[in-house]
Amino acid sequence: MDEQLFFRKLNSLCTSKEIFYFLSSLEVMSDTMASGALQKISEIEVDDNGLKNPRLLENEVFRALCFQFEFESSRLSNTGLLNALQALIKLRIDPQSTLMTSLLSESEERLGRGQLTAENLCALGESLLELEGPSCATLEQIVNHMQERDIKRWSPREIVMVYKILQVTVKEGKQCQNLLNRLNSVTLHKVLQLSPNFTSVILNSLVVLRQTWAVPLVTALCKHSVKHVPYFTDHELVNVLEAFLYFGQKVQIFTEALERHVPKSIHTMHPQTVSKVMQYCCKKTNLSKPIFDAVAEGFISSADRLTTDQIAAYIIPFGTLNYLPPSASSLFRKLETVLHTRLKHFQPHTLLNLLHSCVLIQRYPINFLPKIFSPYFLQKLQAQPPGLNRVVMSQLTQLFLTVTLECPFYEGPKLLSKYQVKAFPTPQSSPDVHLFKRVKTGLLHLLKKRIYFASEVSTPYFYIVDIEIKLDEEGFVLPAAQLEEVHRRIALCVDGQNRFCAHSHNLLGEEAIKQRHLQLLGYEVVQIPFFEIESLQNTRNIADYLHKKIFPCTYG
Repeated sequence: MDEQLFFRKLNSLCTSKEIFYFLSSLEVMSDTMASGALQKISEIEVDDNGLKNPRLLENEVFRALCFQFEFESSRLSNTGLLNALQALIKLRIDPQSTLMTSLLSESEERLGRGQLTAENLCALGESLLELEGPSCATLEQIVNHMQERDIKRWSPREIVMVYKILQVTVKEGKQCQNLLNRLNSVTLHKVLQLSPNFTSVILNSLVVLRQTWAVPLVTALCKHSVKHVPYFTDHELVNVLEAFLYFGQKVQIFTEALERHVPKSIHTMHPQTVSKVMQYCCKKTNLSKPIFDAVAEGFISSADRLTTDQIAAYIIPFGTLNYLPPSASSLFRKLETVLHTRLKHFQPHTLLNLLHSCVLIQRYPINFLPKIFSPYFLQKLQAQPPGLNRVVMSQLTQLFLTVTLECPFYEGPKLLSKYQVKAFPTPQSSPDVHLFKRVKTGLLHLLKKRIYFASEVSTPYFYIVDIEIKLDEEGFVLPAAQLEEVHRRIALCVDGQNRFCAHSHNLLGEEAIKQRHLQLLGYEVVQIPFFEIESLQNTRNIADYLHKKIFPCTYG
């Protein structure tokens, strides 16, 4: 039978039984046709859990095919030999069997004689990676042969295969940066030809190989990945998201593509993929309401099937980015139920991060705080990395301050003073230098003297106030250093872009809780957000704006 006709017929068949019947009707076929049949059988009969029907290997037609490949390996074409090898590995044929030994031996002999094309080398590399893993010595030999070929003529598949091999050989301590530089350069011009799988594999390899200087290639791949978002498998999407995080890429249209994809796929996506999507949004401070709303719904329906790490990964970003979805009441009811049944399964630091994120958005884990403040739990926190470092102690302190200020009915154990910090160290705590300078200049113009306001003032309650203004009983401004006759304290929160979610006027959770607590502690909180002040042209305009914000009763 003509090969084209054979493969057209083969590709129309849907079961191995149909394939065996078709093959038994043929009197003769080439090794390429036979290996193609084995590949088709492996595609049908193998899934993520392995071989669906082990009895398949006892079929007479299958055994006859294997017999021919075993005893005529030296007569096979390169394509027939290597395609058969790939298919049999996928079908979980014993690597120690005479069949596999014969095919591997013949493949390695041809490699040594330099008889394999670039495509053949890729096929052999894939087989050896699958069969023997990264420690296979032959992989380095394949890379050496590939280096001798004209890299500019490689197909996307060949490029991807070399990245995969380099990824594992470099892990083993081999250095191939010269080849990588050539490969990165050539790949840049072929990005538009890459499939979703190839895009994901290359991005993953660039992360593993730490190619931080390959910025043009990384940027092109990240932009190219946008159109593939609906077509990535879960594993591929995780690789792409990890690359975005590792290389610090910010591509707004990628987030928009996720916003279209995640809500439609939330109930079929693997929880680890959803966790990675939430980590991506959290790290990029990207409050995507369509994604967060969908994840909340997904959590409500599937929380019982999640691991403790996945539960934390789903929930923590809501607190970090200060967002309550429409289904918030159901979401936190479900979380409380899960915590009641599985509390002892959480790692100490995971549990602390989770509960701390809840108080940022005024969801108070009262029933679980006695455990958090217990000496036994604190010892467990100290025993596990990162231990009781400053960030961990800040979380504990903020939890304690929250129940003190917002939950006066809490009567459980208190946090011992030795576990409390005197100030909260958060990346957002320092004000934007340029904005801060403009506000101080405007205040000086308004109040006439620098003595009437203080900047970056430490309070007895762990928070640092950006700017503090003191007033007496009649509303007159007092010198900042004066301690007597202070009737009111005004806390100016100079909120730069670093205190908001990206492309948003939504305060981050850490800043929202700070302003809430300052109010409860008796301060009059006045927010000075960057987006209100950035358009003001001069000091007089800023002073006028501050007058209206701080002293509205006397304005005008």
